[in-house]
Amino acid sequence: MENFFSPLKTERIGKKPYRSIAQAKADVFDYIECFYNPTQRYSALGYLSHIDFERETG
Repeated sequence: MENFFSPLKTERIGKKPYRSIAQAKADVFDYIECFYNPTQRYSALGYLSHIDFERETG
């Protein structure tokens, strides 16, 4: 979990002032769906990202 939360806090939400909770939620969603899931590799998935694993297994 630290591999997920540390970069989220230091690289994304720690540098931005949010005007609303909705804006913060949208930014965290963007981080997860547009950056983290497509790039993070998992040993349980043969060192593929979630996106690559889904493409290969159909």
